[in-house]
Amino acid sequence: MGMWMSRAICYDSDMSELARKVPAVMDTAEFLAWDAPSGSLWQLVDGEPQAMAPASRTHGAIQNELGRLIGNHLVAQAQECSVITNAGTIPRIRADANFRIPDLAVTCSDYQEEEYDVSEPVLMVEILSPTNKTETWSNVWAYTTIPTVREILILHSVRVRAELLRRDAEGQWPERPVVIEDGALELASIGFSLELRSVYRGTRLTRSQR
Repeated sequence: MGMWMSRAICYDSDMSELARKVPAVMDTAEFLAWDAPSGSLWQLVDGEPQAMAPASRTHGAIQNELGRLIGNHLVAQAQECSVITNAGTIPRIRADANFRIPDLAVTCSDYQEEEYDVSEPVLMVEILSPTNKTETWSNVWAYTTIPTVREILILHSVRVRAELLRRDAEGQWPERPVVIEDGALELASIGFSLELRSVYRGTRLTRSQR
């Protein structure tokens, strides 16, 4: 048996074993108590556990850089807020069947006991890749049902581009996001303004434009 054929059989065996370990349907309580297979980050979408694809280098760089910039801002402003990476969140609608995971979330709530879903987030950030477009916008819709969320930021990972949704004074969401491709990005929910390109520092998207 050739090496390639041997590896293919092992891969099929591993996938079959994984399928046996992953329940087809779960509720949120079952998901949080579940001993998920290692090697992947999982979220619960309408009762279905879903493994999240590994982040690309650009995706990871954007996530880390924006998290650092927001964290530095919160410290400098002495705000009692925290930026959380891969923060678990439970939407208000269908809360018993969803546990979504944004790339970043900011919350200003305190907590005394450990929690796995972030309490009262005000800002949610998703990084959009060609392979996760449907999943990302499904998550965005779920975040709009969380009463405390004031802004949702979607950053593209194939070009310098942001889409920003912000609640109005009456608590309503706009029909479509504001598109930003250059200049300042204002995050009113945390009182922070920065150059959009700074979020992409160190990625191929800004290096190629020098």
